[in-house]
Amino acid sequence: MLKIYTKVGDQGFTKQVTGKMVPKCDLQIEALGNVDELQSYLGVTIANLSPNCEELKPELENIQRQLYQLQADIVVKRHNEINSEMINALEKRINELTPKIPTIPEFILPGGKATGANLQYARTLARRAERSLVNLNLNEQKLSENILEYINRLSDYLFILGRYANVLDNYTEVKSKKHDPNRING
Repeated sequence: MLKIYTKVGDQGFTKQVTGKMVPKCDLQIEALGNVDELQSYLGVTIANLSPNCEELKPELENIQRQLYQLQADIVVKRHNEINSEMINALEKRINELTPKIPTIPEFILPGGKATGANLQYARTLARRAERSLVNLNLNEQKLSENILEYINRLSDYLFILGRYANVLDNYTEVKSKKHDPNRING
C-alpha cells in the first residue's frame, strides 16, 4: 500500500525538488502553496458552475493545467512553459469578453451568483499568489518575466470572467456606493 504521509514535514520542514530541506514558510514554498490554493479553488469553481456557465469549464481547466506548468517553471531549472502566447491568449479572451459585460462607472461589490462570486474569489487568490511570487522574485529566486506577467494578467482575466458569468446568470452587479456608517440596514 502506498502511504500518503511521509512524516518528513513533521518538524515544519519540507523537501524541495532539488532535495534541499527548507522551512515550510520558505518564500518558494509559500508561492507554490498560493498557486496551489488558486488552482484548487478553480476546481471548486468548476464543480459549482451554474448551468448557464458550463461553457466556461474547458477554459478554467486549461488555466488549472497552466498553473501546474507555472509551478514547474518555479521549481525546475530551465523549465519555461509559461510564455508570451499564454499571456496573449488571456489578453485576447479579456478583449473578447469585455464588450459582453456592462461598463462600470464605479467599483462593484465582488460577488453575484455562485459562479461569478467564485471567480471573484479566485481573482483574490490570484492576487495573493502574485504578491508571493513578486516577493520570491525580489528576495530569493529570480523568476521569468513571463511568470509575473501571466499571474498579473490571470487576475484581470478572472475579474472579467466573473463579471461575464454574472451576465450569463442574469445577475445585475451591485455598485459600491458610499453608505451611511450610522446605518446598519441598507
